[in-house]
Amino acid sequence: MGIFSLVTGRPGPSGFGSASTAEQVTEGIDATNLTAIITGGASGIGLEAARVLALRKVHVIIAARNMESAKEAKQLILQENESARVHIMKLDLCSVKSVRTFADNFIALGLPLNILINNAGVMFCPYQQTEDGIEMQFATNHLGHFLLTNLLLDKMKQTAKDTGVEGRIVNLSSIAHVYTYEEGIRFDNINDEDGYSDKKAYGQSKLANILHANELSRRLQEDGVNITANSVHPGVIMTPLMRHSSLLMNFLKMFTFYIWKNIPQGAATTCYVALHPNLKGVTGKYFLDCNEYLPSAHASDEILGRKLWDFSNKLINSLSKA
Repeated sequence: MGIFSLVTGRPGPSGFGSASTAEQVTEGIDATNLTAIITGGASGIGLEAARVLALRKVHVIIAARNMESAKEAKQLILQENESARVHIMKLDLCSVKSVRTFADNFIALGLPLNILINNAGVMFCPYQQTEDGIEMQFATNHLGHFLLTNLLLDKMKQTAKDTGVEGRIVNLSSIAHVYTYEEGIRFDNINDEDGYSDKKAYGQSKLANILHANELSRRLQEDGVNITANSVHPGVIMTPLMRHSSLLMNFLKMFTFYIWKNIPQGAATTCYVALHPNLKGVTGKYFLDCNEYLPSAHASDEILGRKLWDFSNKLINSLSKA
């Protein structure tokens, strides 16, 4: 899996590659009995993933901050597929209160939960803190998803036990995880504006997505739970996520046009890891272009992953007591 495969779209060992679309990688899959939550499913690759999962008969819950956009996304899916099962729910990942409310509201519905796709995120935004006083990119991309996953994990475990069907958790990371702060995660000054870099802060949050999935996978295996946890790089795609750096990205695109994907291609790896039967039992892996890929040394560091897990729990507990 190198630049040649990326440019040409040549398939890897999975039979798919950078040119594969979400529909292609899920062709023939009947997921009638599955329920999935997709954060940030109202736009971009999240919306495409929601559309394709609904096409494969998954009951899709779109979790979104902007409910007007979520309503429009639902209508777009229903216009194409009248039998689609799509519901929308409010979720603001940069608010601990909102994450807890979403989890409570979902559990109150009494629905099963087979698939959790932690897709939503922010990218390259100027330094700012959330209402909880946490740096925005770390809070939204990692901490909110970390808390959401923990709050929904018992529901996923119960669903897997009751149905005998493997649960799957998919974290959207990025190749940008390789470009982070020297220590990987700035545990001692996670919220400091001093030394803040919008690019490195994004890379830090994407590194955290991989470390979270890997440590979660280890814990699930240790407990003998029938749930996998993996992370994916969707590819380089121009989506609303890049609103803080659109001029830069458009400039770069002129010189790197050959590595950019369209949205159907960008959602392919997410849908592949969430649904494809060939990945049954595969966990703790990082995927790029629908194939396993070795992440950075920081991302493969089990000690760093455990430290991040403990740090995230302590941070959330401190916010809950505030």
